[in-house]
Amino acid sequence: MTASASGAWPRASRIRWSLVVQLVLGLALVFAVLAALGWLVTAGPAAHGWPLRSEDGVDRTLAAHRNHTLDGISGFFSTLADTPSAIALSAVAFVAVRALTHRWSEALFIAAALLTEVTVFLLTTVVIERPRPAVPHLDPHAPPTSSFPSGHTAAAVALYVAVALVLHRHDAPWPVWLLLAVPCAVGFSRLYRGMHHPSDVAAGALLGVLSLLLAHRVVLQSGMGRGVTRRGRR
Repeated sequence: MTASASGAWPRASRIRWSLVVQLVLGLALVFAVLAALGWLVTAGPAAHGWPLRSEDGVDRTLAAHRNHTLDGISGFFSTLADTPSAIALSAVAFVAVRALTHRWSEALFIAAALLTEVTVFLLTTVVIERPRPAVPHLDPHAPPTSSFPSGHTAAAVALYVAVALVLHRHDAPWPVWLLLAVPCAVGFSRLYRGMHHPSDVAAGALLGVLSLLLAHRVVLQSGMGRGVTRRGRR
């Protein structure tokens, strides 16, 4: 091993630790934002003011107009972003992107976005307790987590938007942007099925976006994936 090569390993190690620190600090910041929003809508000054005071009218209206067809469609889209599906689909996306691009950067971007989303979601539900809407729930066996935020919506944004962005980076045709409709359909389905307040869905979408931004900053902009690729070629 040459002197330059031996010196490159400590530098690479320092870079990796720096990126890990950035990811952890970013994750803590995203959690702080979600926890603060959760406090505002459950116990803070916004809890009993407009529009939160009247947002459950949306759930009641949707519940009053349910039918068999919409029940099935909403159930399908909810399934696309539940925990088992999100984990399975993200694993498939990770392997497929790595195999097709022969690079780690985009695959790690997808993984980091979903990892951030899941971690912050779980931490937020620990510190924020919000009852689900007072309408009949179509998913009675859902995990007993807080209604805030919508984990389905957050996972849909983090996963499907991440995949769309990766495909766009590789000059995929315009229909790739149809993937952006999936988080919208998931968010609506969670309202329709009576599982979340509208502000929960909005917070879930925000969590998904923040998770994407953090993953983009730490993985794509920093060159983490390129570093992994270079080491893998030695």
